[in-house]
Amino acid sequence: MIKRMIIMLVVVGIILGGIFGFISFKSRMIKNFISSQGEPVHTVSAMTASYLEWLPKLEAVGTIKASQGVNLSAELAGIVENIYFKQGDEVKLGIPLLQLRAYDEIAKLDALKATAQLARITYNRDQAQFLISTISKQTLDIDKANLDVAVANVAQQQALTNKKLIRAPFTGKLGIRLVDVGQYLNAGTAISSLEALDNVFVDFYLPQQTLELLKINQKVTLKTDAYPDKTFSGTLIVINPKIDINTRNVHVRASLKNPTHQLLPGMYVNVNVTTGLVQRTITLPRTAITFNSFGSSIYRVESNGQDEKGTPKFIAKQSLVTTGDTRGDQVAILTGVKEGELIVTSGQIKLHNGSPVNIDNSAQPSNEALPQLDDQ
Repeated sequence: MIKRMIIMLVVVGIILGGIFGFISFKSRMIKNFISSQGEPVHTVSAMTASYLEWLPKLEAVGTIKASQGVNLSAELAGIVENIYFKQGDEVKLGIPLLQLRAYDEIAKLDALKATAQLARITYNRDQAQFLISTISKQTLDIDKANLDVAVANVAQQQALTNKKLIRAPFTGKLGIRLVDVGQYLNAGTAISSLEALDNVFVDFYLPQQTLELLKINQKVTLKTDAYPDKTFSGTLIVINPKIDINTRNVHVRASLKNPTHQLLPGMYVNVNVTTGLVQRTITLPRTAITFNSFGSSIYRVESNGQDEKGTPKFIAKQSLVTTGDTRGDQVAILTGVKEGELIVTSGQIKLHNGSPVNIDNSAQPSNEALPQLDDQ
């Protein structure tokens, strides 16, 4: 019995040893095969780093405002008698726009004028009599006071009557008409909008850290998606002397001419404030830079000799960079890249330091300072 047990254990040991030996042999052969194949070559796109001329500027989103703009309304309530304007008209300062019914006011004005005329006649007559000492000075003073009161009443009623006629407070362009003839208007009801568009303002906000760079009369350029191929120019005219306590931003206003009235109040625009002279800087596409919590890095393509067929071989070397301003798809590189170096622009996600690479530039990532979206 013991002999049989020994024989069984020996047979089992031989079988298990053979199995483990085969597994070890298989692993060793696979490892040798993979080692003989070498690290796979990754295909990437690359570009040569070069200098570009950049104009230092601050970027913001702004809102267009008219140099003068109001919603026209009447100070007094009344019924609309006549409308003298058309929607969208260009009107001059003082042009009549709307007449409220003023029959009662005009009749009262005529009565007060008659009273004032009588008071004037009385005063003139008593003044002549006073010169010949037929009336007292007290009587003449009372006549003068009555005349002054009558004239003041006429002026007051004339002012009320004038308020029944709404005139253009400045030269500008009218908007949509909001009232009709015969309609009763309460005081303050909007009649139409009036905007002066020959010159407009653009209001925008910048961080308080930029205050040192801001100066009155700096050049400002605007772009809007309403006119993607057009750039508008103006000058900075006001830097608000107060910082917004919630955002820590400063309110800035620029002025620009708008003779064609393309820029309208309420329109949003992209604003650039020029803050210095042209600078030369190395730029790379955003896709070339890997942003991490420990810093930004790029992959530099370096030569690694030739293969047995004489074909040049390349490897990727990772290095840290310091980035600066951005313009569209481009990022300024302050340190870490030299002019003329070949930098990986796409495909670096599969790379590590020393990875062999093959360069294929048939499809390069976008590298535009002012990228435009294609309409699909």
